[in-house]
Amino acid sequence: MKYCSVLGAGGTEISPLFGLLTFVLVGVVLVSLVLLRFRQSLLVGYFICGVILANSGVLDWIGASSGDLDNLAELGIILLLFTLGLEFSVEEMKHLRRVAATAGGWQVALVVLAAGGVSVAFGLGVPAAIAVGVAIALSSTAVSIKAFQDMGMADSPGARVALGVAIFQDLLVIFFMIVLPPLLGQGEGSMAGGLGLAILKGALFLGACWFLSRIGIPQLLHAVARTRSRELFTVTVVGLCAAVAFGAVQLNLSAALGAFAAGLVVSESIYSHRVLADILPFKDLFLTIFFVSVGLLIDVGEVAANWGFIVFGTLGILFVKFGVAFFAARRLGVALRPCLLAGAALASTGEFSLVLLERIADFGIFAAHPEVVQILLASTAIGMGLVPTLMRGMEKWAPVLERKGWFTGKETCLTELTPEGELKALKDHVIICGFGPVGRNLYRALAKCKIPVLVLELNADTVRELTQQGVKVLFADARQAESLEMAGIKRARSIAFTFPDADAAIAGMRLAREQNPEILVYARAKFSAEAERLRAHGANQVFHDEQESGQAMIKSVVTCYAPEEIFEDWAW
Repeated sequence: MKYCSVLGAGGTEISPLFGLLTFVLVGVVLVSLVLLRFRQSLLVGYFICGVILANSGVLDWIGASSGDLDNLAELGIILLLFTLGLEFSVEEMKHLRRVAATAGGWQVALVVLAAGGVSVAFGLGVPAAIAVGVAIALSSTAVSIKAFQDMGMADSPGARVALGVAIFQDLLVIFFMIVLPPLLGQGEGSMAGGLGLAILKGALFLGACWFLSRIGIPQLLHAVARTRSRELFTVTVVGLCAAVAFGAVQLNLSAALGAFAAGLVVSESIYSHRVLADILPFKDLFLTIFFVSVGLLIDVGEVAANWGFIVFGTLGILFVKFGVAFFAARRLGVALRPCLLAGAALASTGEFSLVLLERIADFGIFAAHPEVVQILLASTAIGMGLVPTLMRGMEKWAPVLERKGWFTGKETCLTELTPEGELKALKDHVIICGFGPVGRNLYRALAKCKIPVLVLELNADTVRELTQQGVKVLFADARQAESLEMAGIKRARSIAFTFPDADAAIAGMRLAREQNPEILVYARAKFSAEAERLRAHGANQVFHDEQESGQAMIKSVVTCYAPEEIFEDWAW
């Protein structure tokens, strides 16, 4: 293994990959601080950081090679696609099937036709042109959904249209990554035979993933969850991701496809919310590494020599994909503003585009014109960086176009454009943290009063029991901000910590108040000192076990000798 010498104590040697990661993270912080002062998208900063590091000589100084760059890029893609697989929802897919099939089908078909036609005009064969067309048709789920979240529009009709199209693209790319090698003439025999074999391999792989998602992985996660070890649970999840990705590689499929499939396998288990809560804090880190790794692959010399093609390619992709997505959304009868936002969100190419382009390049399709890879890479990077700005621009222009009466055709109110999940539909509800005797009795009382309730519980057996009973429950930790966000803390009226653990209740209370300052907090305490701490940290009502038990006993004993009305004037 190569090592680089770093000036410091005793000439300590470190791995080039570690040095690269250090400069990536520090560089991201510095560049992002500058961009934030000018209110620019951080994604732009990530790309710029990668470009600077790749072309400033820093990588040569620390001894990093192209292999280290490829390793970092592959790691970023695998981790990012695993989180995207985790967030994929079969229920959302069922609910958005019309949006996915109609808008997604139109969007992909028209973009593949346009991009494939241009590719054929530049000399590519039809199979290669189809592959490039599909790569360009794909959009960035990570960028678009994050942009909607940053704008406070995560559940808006525009976001739902973009999500429906993204679901269609995700399903398409799974199939396409399987058939890509024989489509491009890799392997023995005819293309038809190669396609059949590839589809068989893919079906076996996905079938095995489905089987493991029913028998094997749930039991493993259940056994690990019962240990109550957060570290072991996280290690198990990451190990599953690596194992499924490794299995995909052994079948000559992409590791990125394997990571995405691993996320899908876990996403439908009762432990998915706990996994998301553990992984989501790192999602932004994965996203950062991914986009910086894209910048690391950009050669400034090639960009300077082909800047005209890059500008034309970027604008062409944004214009065509925006127009196609806008048209597809209008075909559904969606209003003007959501159409504009969905079009802007889907206008760029995305992370799966880079995965497909890398695979296409590996098959030597661009060997005669290596600059094409740099042109497409730079166009993708620039386009993804411009998506948030383009979305904000459409949000400002929508009212102007509406006042002018543009695109005032027939509009349809689609039920698909409202959040489907029961959790997302919850509002003004009570979040019960802990389902012991107190939590169980509280739930029964609230259910009798028809008050909406969501339970957070860390006992795997209890979660399985409640799930079978149809209770809305998450296997999640109330001390994690991501868990509270998934529980709809911003829409809840109150949260009840039914366990007598003051430290855990205070930690959860702080996170709850950060997201919803008006929420009512109820807590339990064993001792008077803990009760005072909970009140000092803002609990609206604290139930002191010793005091409540004492009061109940006093009432029970005294009422043997006196009427219960005697307690009306007592100050407890």
